[in-house]
Amino acid sequence: MSTHAPSPQRHISLGFTPEQYPEGIHICYLYSDEDERRRFMAEFVSSGIQQGEAVVYLADAAPEMLDLATAGLCTGTAPAQGQFTAATAVETYCPNGRFVPQAMLDTLHEIYTCRAATCEGVRGTGEMSWALHRIPGSERLIEYEAGINELLLTDRFTVLCQYDIRRFSGATIFELLNVHPFMIVSGQIMRNPFYVAPVPGHGATYENRDDQ
Repeated sequence: MSTHAPSPQRHISLGFTPEQYPEGIHICYLYSDEDERRRFMAEFVSSGIQQGEAVVYLADAAPEMLDLATAGLCTGTAPAQGQFTAATAVETYCPNGRFVPQAMLDTLHEIYTCRAATCEGVRGTGEMSWALHRIPGSERLIEYEAGINELLLTDRFTVLCQYDIRRFSGATIFELLNVHPFMIVSGQIMRNPFYVAPVPGHGATYENRDDQ
């Protein structure tokens, strides 16, 4: 284990693809195949544990969270104490029944600061269908996703966001692609040609226009 010293930047395996990528990237995973998603995410969890990273998994439903966490951990090295954290997405993104983007970004920063001090790196993934439950503040989803890019300028937190394209509107999917520098295509990670980098100093100006 290492202390919090982010330079030089590490290249890591994400498990579901043989290539290695710089830690601290923001990835959009648009999926329609549930079996593929579960396999990819189990490998994502397992590879993080094997590389000595802290891993955070935020699941849309508790039973799924436990099943997927077990699948991931059974395929690799057992995690050290405090190395793996699993929680339900709604409780984490929307404490007190409301979604506040900056509060969640602060939570990610706190997780990174705490875990990076004792682990080789930090990665996390969240199932994002909670944003369709009409929770107050969920219309600010795109603002939050854009804010992650600002956070990763200082925190090398590898973030993978899972979106079921069968449930989100085409307009929202397009907006999501605008704010994710990387995307998963056919099991491979590629630079996202639809990504629009924010203007430095202007903050996030995106809006979620999904009326679901």
